[in-house]
Amino acid sequence: MNPVPPGRRGRLPLSLRRRPVPWERQRPTWRDARPGVIAGALKRARARPSGNWYVVGASGGLRGDRPLAGTVAGREVVVWRGPDGRPVGGPGACPHLGAPLRDSPVRCGTLRCHWHGLALDGSPHAGWAPLPVHDDGLLLWVRLDEVGGEAPSDAPVVVRRPERARALTAVYTGTGVCEAEDVVANRLDPWHGAWLHPYSFVDLAVAGSPDGSGNGTEDAFTVDVSFKVAGRLVVPVRAVFTAPEPRTVVMRITEGEGTGSVVETHATPLGPDQRGRPRTAVTEAVVATSDRPGFAVVRRAAPLLRPLVRAASGRLWRDDLAYAERRWQLRSAGRLPG
Repeated sequence: MNPVPPGRRGRLPLSLRRRPVPWERQRPTWRDARPGVIAGALKRARARPSGNWYVVGASGGLRGDRPLAGTVAGREVVVWRGPDGRPVGGPGACPHLGAPLRDSPVRCGTLRCHWHGLALDGSPHAGWAPLPVHDDGLLLWVRLDEVGGEAPSDAPVVVRRPERARALTAVYTGTGVCEAEDVVANRLDPWHGAWLHPYSFVDLAVAGSPDGSGNGTEDAFTVDVSFKVAGRLVVPVRAVFTAPEPRTVVMRITEGEGTGSVVETHATPLGPDQRGRPRTAVTEAVVATSDRPGFAVVRRAAPLLRPLVRAASGRLWRDDLAYAERRWQLRSAGRLPG
């Protein structure tokens, strides 16, 4: 791939597909998408340390008067901003009689149980013990050592991102009936992109991938792909997929429009549903940037654009969660090919 140098690009970040190929006539990728390559990359990702950190939501979802609540591997957790404005968190059940703290209000940095008024400011109290919380500026993480079972770390593995002041950010969250590894396996299969998502991706070619031997320590899938805009108008880029920790896959644009932009996919186990099936939350963080002067206008329009970005992520994840759920169904029945 030879992207046009920034100084010689056109006024618009678009290209025209000269010879578009219909969906059914594009080159099949099933021979390239070897199960052993995907399984090997997944195995190595799962072996990387996480420090027992789990994404629980977007930083922007943390309101001043209510906690952010969720479950991680069946454990209820709540996060809120303490008296000094920093995020604090801990178990989501009141230590008195088990009231759901997700329904309790926050007043002046103190979470006050709505059943009997027990006040929590983020420090140990009445049998309630806080959990480590990390706000990376875009996502909120909580550390659960009893769940992760690894050596704990002071902070989660957070990848390098474009400077937020110069980027458009958006966070999407969805839930699927599968395990975290099924979500990660989906992201470590870049070959499905133009087949499963023809409304978004065309002309996809995987330019580099692990050899499948399982001996390597570094995994990177390099993909040349065009994002569809309308009709034959596309935005061609080169992107690299990596898995820096067991439950995260990062796509970084390395060439073409938006170089430096990242899309992070984080998988958080929630716990079983009423039928005993595993549930996993997908949190996708988009951090888009551009060196074009006009991108400043895009940033100013961020409040209007974020819902559109989240909607685009949601459309993709309807398909990708179906992929992950199908993989779990086959795997749990011992029928997963490869």
